[in-house]
Amino acid sequence: MATQFQSLSSLLADLESASFDRPPAVVSNAHYTGLAVSRALDAVDVPVIALDRNGDGLASPSNAIDYAGRITYPLEDQAGFEADLEAVVDAVGSDVVAFPCMDEWVHAYAAADVDGLRRPFSDAAGIERVLDKESLYAIAEELGVPYPETYRLSETSPEEAAEVLGFPLVVKPARKREFEEAIGTNVVEVADSEELAEIVAAAEEADVRIMAQERVPVAPGEDCSVASYVPPGGVDDALSVVGNPMLRYPRSFGSSCVVERVDRPALEARAFDVLAETGYHGISEAEFVYDADRDEYVLLDINTRPWKWIEMPVTAGANLPAAAYAAVTDATYEPDPSRDALWVSLKDYVSLLATDDTTPTALEGDHWRALVSGAFEEMEGGLTTAVYRPSDPGPTAQLLETEFSGREYYCAC
Repeated sequence: MATQFQSLSSLLADLESASFDRPPAVVSNAHYTGLAVSRALDAVDVPVIALDRNGDGLASPSNAIDYAGRITYPLEDQAGFEADLEAVVDAVGSDVVAFPCMDEWVHAYAAADVDGLRRPFSDAAGIERVLDKESLYAIAEELGVPYPETYRLSETSPEEAAEVLGFPLVVKPARKREFEEAIGTNVVEVADSEELAEIVAAAEEADVRIMAQERVPVAPGEDCSVASYVPPGGVDDALSVVGNPMLRYPRSFGSSCVVERVDRPALEARAFDVLAETGYHGISEAEFVYDADRDEYVLLDINTRPWKWIEMPVTAGANLPAAAYAAVTDATYEPDPSRDALWVSLKDYVSLLATDDTTPTALEGDHWRALVSGAFEEMEGGLTTAVYRPSDPGPTAQLLETEFSGREYYCAC
């Protein structure tokens, strides 16, 4: 257990005196997603080092993490990040396996020129083909995979795009995290030409490529994501689970707060067609929404990294981080038999119930009793959570402390 989030110098001193019987995983960032990845790796006895820009994330106090400490934030100083990472690898005295959990960390680890860093995912060029939405939608077009009507504002004027799409429309960046740093969010819904002009001007000032996209008439509760690990050999040997985010908080463009495992083989096939065309290998989430007007699923995005509810596939029998770790080490991994799974972010779900009277019921009495008693931790499949685990109380305590302290972590996941 990482008893505290350390300075880099303190962390390096502790790592130098530690011994590891296998390559440890380095997980960045150390919030919701990093917590889920760390717990998944800890379940197969992989030691975990959490590295982040600060200690306000939820993961550091977890029993699943052996060491946690500060590292230079790559968006502020990539060279400084690489120097810190090299010092971590030297202190460990063996190779480490990278698990970046946000886009900026993915780009940073992919670009890092550090001996002893093992990456269970594609190189920078492979990642770029997927993460850059201009590239992604071009591939989808070529393969006949439906996606929302979209116009690159580098090729089409905002006025022309708006005339075709109508208002409201959605503005998205080609690369999500750069836009989020500049604008404060990764998607903007605009109601009129004045709002569109403001966003276009802000993007130009930040030198960020953007696109205008139709506001898809999404059928509520029908979203599906293909969660997968594709090994270097290709999609034929991929491990995958489909999740349905039944509820989001806030309801329209919010983060998933209740996700259940579903069977959608046609969506898995579409996701793998796109991934095969890009040549990407590694963990990914292909996001589809159901277009009520078209009466079909459309591809919104593919994330080349773990995401907030990656614990759901683990509960369903597919430990994607363990499979990725095994691909670049001497470890072995065999998935469990597939089973039903329901993941819930209790903080968000309770907030939704408290603020929206139309929220459908996702948890029944048996679920609540299993949560309160802690019995859900012993169940074979079934129910799992984003943070709360009685056997691992540190993250929940951290969540409560930060929730009422006014301290804010720098990203949502």
